[in-house]
Amino acid sequence: MTLQLRGKSLPVVGRARMYVCGITPYDTTHLGHGATFVWIDVAARVLEAGGVTVDLCRNVTDVDDDILEQARKRGVDYRVLGAEQTFRFEEDMRALHCRRPTFEPRSRDFIEEVVALTRGLLAVGAAYEREGNVFFKGSAVEPHLGDLTRDEAIVLAAERGGRPDDPLKDDPLDVPLWQKSMPDEPAWASPWGDGRPGWHAECSAMAMSLLGTSIDVHGGGKDLAFPHHAYESAQSELLTGVAPFARAWMHVGTVFYEGEKMSKSLGNLVYVADLVERWDPAAIRLLLIDRPWYEDWAYEEGLLTAASDRLERLWSQAGKASAGGAPLRRLGGLLGLLWPPGTEASGHADPKGGVSGRAGSRRRRFGPRTGA
Repeated sequence: MTLQLRGKSLPVVGRARMYVCGITPYDTTHLGHGATFVWIDVAARVLEAGGVTVDLCRNVTDVDDDILEQARKRGVDYRVLGAEQTFRFEEDMRALHCRRPTFEPRSRDFIEEVVALTRGLLAVGAAYEREGNVFFKGSAVEPHLGDLTRDEAIVLAAERGGRPDDPLKDDPLDVPLWQKSMPDEPAWASPWGDGRPGWHAECSAMAMSLLGTSIDVHGGGKDLAFPHHAYESAQSELLTGVAPFARAWMHVGTVFYEGEKMSKSLGNLVYVADLVERWDPAAIRLLLIDRPWYEDWAYEEGLLTAASDRLERLWSQAGKASAGGAPLRRLGGLLGLLWPPGTEASGHADPKGGVSGRAGSRRRRFGPRTGA
């Protein structure tokens, strides 16, 4: 089949490899996370509806600067924080009816692969070692900057934790493949001394280890396009000689709230778990896909009211449609993406593309729940 992604045709034969950058497990799961992972779930289901087998990899970044800083602030072991938050995330994904991916790698389980990646990039002259750190040469990322200028990339790198002013670097755009650990941080043995992996290297190592040297669809939030995905691509392509690293990208639009981007750093988060307490998850899922996947949008609660009303009308039409007709099949396919088989709502798409269940016998309201 051929998948259309923002006007680009992506022919796929038999099997598709999808990778989506998962969570850093703290302050999960906010609505921006939810939008990304629901859209990836929809894309995988569309491919499967076209007869394609999908291998989906969704990682957990359980070792990086951010989670170590949060664990330090909260006075807990980073592994305990990661396990607790990953459990909450998986519960939220179940509530939104996102299927479990084929692979769910954790960064700290792929240390050897990061070391191998780092060795390889040193061998081809794309990296250098300094005082127990190994840096990837930023000049290699410049072809992956898209519309960004070099100066704009440096500013963005500073905003997103890249530390371009690190005096150990030859170039502000250099990034760590391997970094020396602080005394209170986890550390693993390496040829360059005890340390831990760099963020971009983690995803390169996990993706190539589990899906191979090239990916059909790579997903993540729009804010990951630079620096994360640019470096991930540059590192992988230089190591293997295979380009492009990703045949197509799904950079899901940013969610705004109260006039600002919804983000952990700002703290203006709307949590999926809180919404599920008051609204039907089917309505939340509809809200998240009620626009082109790449568009930014601003969340307000009135949008959930509108999504609930729209979902009610869809189920009502499903109950009125005559069995077996083309309109019913189309409606069944739509409802199957919104709320696939096996959910608590009684109306659902059956495996043959029809709709079973009656709109008037739902087990759950589609509007806000009372008593919460």
